[in-house]
Amino acid sequence: MSRLPVIVAQGGVSPAGRTSGFHGYRRLVLECLNDPLQRETLAALRALRNLPEGSGREDILSGTLIRQLESNLFDHKAIPIHQAIQAEAGSEFIIKGRRLPNPLPAGWQLEKLDDGRIKVKIEDNQQLMVPATRESLVSAAGQLPSGFAPEKLYQSRNHPRSLTMTVFGASDSIYSSGMDWNAIKQKLSPEEIAVYSGSAMSQLDFNGNGGMLQSRLMGKRVTSKQCPLGFAEMSADFINAYILGSLGGTGTGMGACATMLYNLEQAASEIRSSRRRLVIVGNSEAPITPEVMEGYSTMGALTTDAALRSLDGLSDSENPDWRRACRPFGNNAGFTIAESSQFLVLMDDELALECGAEILGAVADVFINADGYKKSISAPGAGNHLTVARAAALGRAIAGDDSLRYRSFVQAHGTGTPQNRVTESQILSETAKVFGMENWPVAAVKSYVGHSIGAAGGDQIMATLGVWKHGFIPGIRTIHGLAEDVHSEKLNILMNHLEAGADQMDLALINAKGFGGNNATALLLSPEITQKMLKARHGDKTMTQWQQKNELVTRQQDDYEQRCQTGEANPIYRFGEGVLDGSDLEFTEKQVNVPGYGKALSLEMENPFWNFN
Repeated sequence: MSRLPVIVAQGGVSPAGRTSGFHGYRRLVLECLNDPLQRETLAALRALRNLPEGSGREDILSGTLIRQLESNLFDHKAIPIHQAIQAEAGSEFIIKGRRLPNPLPAGWQLEKLDDGRIKVKIEDNQQLMVPATRESLVSAAGQLPSGFAPEKLYQSRNHPRSLTMTVFGASDSIYSSGMDWNAIKQKLSPEEIAVYSGSAMSQLDFNGNGGMLQSRLMGKRVTSKQCPLGFAEMSADFINAYILGSLGGTGTGMGACATMLYNLEQAASEIRSSRRRLVIVGNSEAPITPEVMEGYSTMGALTTDAALRSLDGLSDSENPDWRRACRPFGNNAGFTIAESSQFLVLMDDELALECGAEILGAVADVFINADGYKKSISAPGAGNHLTVARAAALGRAIAGDDSLRYRSFVQAHGTGTPQNRVTESQILSETAKVFGMENWPVAAVKSYVGHSIGAAGGDQIMATLGVWKHGFIPGIRTIHGLAEDVHSEKLNILMNHLEAGADQMDLALINAKGFGGNNATALLLSPEITQKMLKARHGDKTMTQWQQKNELVTRQQDDYEQRCQTGEANPIYRFGEGVLDGSDLEFTEKQVNVPGYGKALSLEMENPFWNFN
């Protein structure tokens, strides 16, 4: 039998707030929750946003979810550019001598002035670049909560934004697990741990690849950090180097908008095969930059202010409803870009029980299929039909027909584009017909938090784990009806929150459709189904022992939550601590002993292939 990859913790931050404690999920369905839960999440948001005590409900909530772009990222009304102008032959201008370019452009004649300045005369017509600004066509984005600055929570040293979000998000997942990580490492050897995390688009702000490419054109110098910190897998590197001190497996998969699920697939498959016992999996994406937004809007993928006005019949002078910028399965015009950092801690079933870990659910599998031949690299294809069908079939095999038909739901990719609303709804509708669903619930969390590209699957998982905790499937509140070309037969595309009950949904399908034909669908199992499977495999005695150990874990989780509420929980960032080199390791012919781990790394290996001698 395969080991079961159990989800034992989640952490991160999105436009909905902090992921741990289910606060990000709660923000989506806040009005459905009882008063104590609402107060807890409002307090968590207030603390995250650094607002004063006594701040009102609307003041707290206004700086969350999709909204008009805020100036802490960039001024979308005055984006710096260089404008090309034509200087006529004979034109003259004066500059300081130390500002002269070297070598001089062709056709420049110089005359020294008495005060050390230089008069430049241009012999021939010449194109010059002068600083200017432009206004963005897009004014809405899913931004992290206003006032939250992850780079100020630790010694960030000019780290790119998505890496500062990684430090916060990965720390949040580890703290929220409620477990002693040094004690866990005593149960493991280095190769039994792995970290799979990255970003689909690398680090594109000025502290990363963006600055490396822009600096010289802006008259600045490239720094020594921009190139190395710009790599897409740097999120995993930071977790290993500054948070866990891990010597285990590492890296990231990349699959455009399906990237989070690509990493989840690698983590789950390695736990099932017993290659790993503990994996941190996640993604951190910070794509809200002028260049990225212009790239997507030029493709026609982002919804512009003009398109929103057109949808709502507004005049050019009226502001669109930026809160409703993303409208999955309704009349829409494009997706809304977002930033997010989402992390999961996975353990195999035996380790999870031994540690008394919280059981949030389990990852049955993640199915990945390409699209085959395509007319356009960005156009959808046939691959997502296969991934959804395979996930549904596995759900039926594990939990039975009734669970799939009546106790499952879908977290749709749901981007808010005209193409997606047609193709994804057709895939889900056909799947429902084949497998006997009559009213399959479909949610689309991007309507609240936007599309965070590589981290988008993590946003969907965050919203799914919350359903199993509090019982409400978030509805698509940004649309007033389905578009005429949406396939809705056998589907219940939710336009309002659905009270499903915390223990009434056994299965969830997490769907992702990425540029280039990167399709992935994950099948998640509810905590109830997961515990039934664990009981069947390990017996009542082991489950009782797990419950006893879990009491301590719960207390530590409560302690972390209290520290977050009071602003006392800083991210883990161990710069230069516990650094090992070869002299710290103890090598023998059969094993390597690594300080900090309770089990040695074995060097006794069997030939996995066939003998040829």
